[in-house]
Amino acid sequence: MENLKSYINTNKDRFISELIELLKMPSVSADPAFSHDVLNTAEAVKTALDNAGCDYVEVCETPGYPIVYGEKIIDKTLPTVLVYGHYDVQPADPVELWDSPPFEPVIKKTELHPDGAIFARGACDDKGQMFMHVKALEYMTQNNQLPCNVKFMIEGEEEVGSESLEWFILNNREKLSNDVILISDTGMIANDVPSITTGLRGLSYVEVEVVGPNRDLHSGLYGGAVANPINILNKMIAGLHDVNNRIKVPGFYDKVEELSIEERSEMAKAPFSLETYKSSIGIEDVYGEKGYTTNERNSIRPTLDVNGIWGGYIGEGAKTVIPSKAYAKISMRLVPHQDWKEISELFQAYFESLAPKGVKVIVKPHHGGYPYVTPIDSLGYQAASKAYQATFGKVPIPQRSGGSIPIVSLFEQELKSKTILMGFGLNSDAIHSPNEHYGIWNYLKGIETIPYFYKYFTELNK
Repeated sequence: MENLKSYINTNKDRFISELIELLKMPSVSADPAFSHDVLNTAEAVKTALDNAGCDYVEVCETPGYPIVYGEKIIDKTLPTVLVYGHYDVQPADPVELWDSPPFEPVIKKTELHPDGAIFARGACDDKGQMFMHVKALEYMTQNNQLPCNVKFMIEGEEEVGSESLEWFILNNREKLSNDVILISDTGMIANDVPSITTGLRGLSYVEVEVVGPNRDLHSGLYGGAVANPINILNKMIAGLHDVNNRIKVPGFYDKVEELSIEERSEMAKAPFSLETYKSSIGIEDVYGEKGYTTNERNSIRPTLDVNGIWGGYIGEGAKTVIPSKAYAKISMRLVPHQDWKEISELFQAYFESLAPKGVKVIVKPHHGGYPYVTPIDSLGYQAASKAYQATFGKVPIPQRSGGSIPIVSLFEQELKSKTILMGFGLNSDAIHSPNEHYGIWNYLKGIETIPYFYKYFTELNK
């Protein structure tokens, strides 16, 4: 791969412009108003895989949005890498908090990205990181450097729970057969501190509704005499944590894996500045479960958070009503051995028990996923580690992530292969937030590193 860097340098402007064109497409899977754009984006991904050198590419219909499948099979006796990514993006709301329109990408320099970063929805999550794999394939096919087989599975429903993915996998096990799965939908500690994600938290996501009177009521005529669903909902939510910020749902911690002192000590070796962390998000102090550090709270401990809450009148001026209903969306991040379906049931039972007789409570589970841990002694992890060493000049740090990719555990269950999480984003890239961005250096560094994974994975499997 002697010409890898020169190939990237020669083609970097094109690589950037092609990504920008993809980012202009508002492929918001959560909002039906963008359904046409989602479908157009799937076609654009198909074209990109064709141009990169896949021998076969198709847009596969599913019960929901399509999955783009592509492959380059050079020798069936060689290992096969399955690349997973997603072309859908989060909603851009609140749009007014963006410094530039979310689907009109701009390049700006930042303190962490002196070479510039692309600001757009989906820049890091996951179009930019997914597109690194497309460009890495282009390099390998154009320069006769592909050492093994490769398959691509790029879906359009990751941001809404990957509802059709299991259906697709169950109906295409043979087509998707592989020796390792490669995903870039995570991050690393810093540009000068490469890391590989070895653990993901699971997820249980629910919506709750508190129903009071059969209509909105005049707060003067009825206030103090009937239960106010918003007041009740707030009290119920407040009852979900104790004074030490532990979750009070009975049975919630029964299966939580407690890491040893030795393992926690190894985690603590990762570079981390609490002051920088606080400054980066504009807070005076951190907050969380007593007895654990910030990095432990957001990776190896389960959580329960309110993601949205609404009800009553929120328009301009005043309207004195007791609302008929109040709502909240709640997510629980889970750790190894916790079953998201069991946790959802435990939450529902406890939440319903908190309600007084004057209201009715409805809990609607949305979606979830299981936690996942990648063993660092696997051939896939070793290949990834060698790849980072080749391009960063450093041994990457294994790191557990606080995020969730629910389909990873599904992959292992149905396809019987391990997943390697080679992310190149940074926590500061504002994924799911206004002003999401992805460093150009990170984008190009990913394109440079990925071919080495193929090289070392093939060599380790001989």
